[in-house]
Amino acid sequence: MLGHVDESRPRLEPTLPSRFYTNAAIFQQERERIFFREWFCAGREEEIPKPGDYLQLDIAGESVLLVRTRQGQLRAFYNICRHRGCRLAPGEAGKPARADEPGATGTFPGVIRCTYHSWTYELTGGLRSAPFVNDQIDKAEYGLYPVGVATWGGFVFVNLTPEEAEAAGHTLEAQIGGAIEYARNYPLADLRIGKRIVYDVQANWKVILENANECYHCGGVHPELCEVVPAFKAHGGDELDLENGIPHREGAFTFTWTGTTKRRPFPGLNEYEQVRHKAYLMFPNVHLSFSPEHVAVFNFWPQSVERTRIVFDWLFHTDEIARPDFDPSDTVSFWDTVNRQDWAICEEVQRGSTSRRFERGFSAPQEGGEHSVRAYVSQKLEVEASV
Repeated sequence: MLGHVDESRPRLEPTLPSRFYTNAAIFQQERERIFFREWFCAGREEEIPKPGDYLQLDIAGESVLLVRTRQGQLRAFYNICRHRGCRLAPGEAGKPARADEPGATGTFPGVIRCTYHSWTYELTGGLRSAPFVNDQIDKAEYGLYPVGVATWGGFVFVNLTPEEAEAAGHTLEAQIGGAIEYARNYPLADLRIGKRIVYDVQANWKVILENANECYHCGGVHPELCEVVPAFKAHGGDELDLENGIPHREGAFTFTWTGTTKRRPFPGLNEYEQVRHKAYLMFPNVHLSFSPEHVAVFNFWPQSVERTRIVFDWLFHTDEIARPDFDPSDTVSFWDTVNRQDWAICEEVQRGSTSRRFERGFSAPQEGGEHSVRAYVSQKLEVEASV
């Protein structure tokens, strides 16, 4: 019968409405309620190794300075002088400052000096000098606006509303506790960046996270990946053992063209982790992919409602990097191919989402990861997932 619906069959779950991927006003809500209130992964500690070194970070349009103090601690501040709001470290608007981009990094000469009226701050953020008004003000009241800083496994996280987070007990550990346990056998703090590629993807950050968190698409989008990990395409990626790891094809154990490498596995891995792939999405902006001898890091930097910059790092053990024959090209080439396949399909999803006919999509049972992204965003924006 035309139009008949078989109620005995399971119904596909609706995704977030298309406007959540295309509406600038919703992106502004995400800025305020997610990126400015959650612990946001800003990079690796190794990127600012010496006292005075800094990274200028663009977090969804807010400029932040991450600084190494004289005592070797990490501190972060809004990149504005308390006097008139002048930028303390200039940079190109709209770019997340990273170590591989001009103007992204630098070194303060012992203090932070505003170029406008020469108000000068300690690397810890306290006001040191305000020319001609030093005796007229209480310097303790005019320190730089603080940003919260916390570290785990060599990663640095910042929180743009630290007072609110502290009052609510919203610590980094409370936010990423599941990842800490999941990755406990991987020596993350002993790893260093062996290679970095920055991608500029014309797609909403949620499209990219949803894609990263399911493998229903793997069989059609990633033929090379599925050659190494056939489980990714078996049953539409519906039977993946994410807790113990996903097995490679026989004789393979890592993400390279051959599924093998000369690099030695990390010490301390269990029997599964020595030969299987594991992955973990840490909301809101970092995805970790674990192989026995390298960790791939997707660091997502939302730029606008329809643009996301992705800083992709390959982390290797310091002992491997120190070897004279260290060469990461086998995994770099492989991952870069897989990544570009993902970004291309995500951009097509973004383009399709702007159609006047497309109101929302539907999630197949194999796309369990999409559910978690939808639930996270709905909870943070305090909306029903079905709105």
